[in-house]
Amino acid sequence: MKIYTKTGDNGTTSLADGSRVSKGDALLHAYGTVDELNSFLGLLISEENLPFLTETQNFLFLIGGMLATPVEKWELYYKDAPLEEFVQRTEKEIDQMQEELPAMKGFILPQGNRSIAYAHICRTVCRRAERLVVELAERDEHYRETQKVLNRLSDFFFILVRFLHKKNNIPETIYKSVK
Repeated sequence: MKIYTKTGDNGTTSLADGSRVSKGDALLHAYGTVDELNSFLGLLISEENLPFLTETQNFLFLIGGMLATPVEKWELYYKDAPLEEFVQRTEKEIDQMQEELPAMKGFILPQGNRSIAYAHICRTVCRRAERLVVELAERDEHYRETQKVLNRLSDFFFILVRFLHKKNNIPETIYKSVK
């Protein structure tokens, strides 16, 4: 089977149910950004292979699939999607890491080492994905739980940054006002 179909040459693509939408559609921006996050997460895993990160990659595929499926079909495919369970699992990971961290001293500059930089990229791409899903949720409340998952994941990546600083004995560089 050839990888190219030429069906997207006119600027449209298929959703999971076969319906065609513009490649500029908000759904494509959202699930494309989730895919981008998953790719950056792969880079992070190449430096820090923590089990929850691969679990998160798998879950991001679920989120991407949901975003690539019209909400009218979610009942058919995603009725039992464990979104709230994943939010709780993410909160548990955050809490475990946070127990080991000192109090924050200010805004942290995105630097340290490669794994810390990748975690910062994951955090910022996750925030962008969340903003895009917020736009979807403003039009259709079905996206609210997906938005919540991405919000919690961006919190996770922020705490992971701090955790990696501590784990690797790399001091956090605190923003200093230039005023």
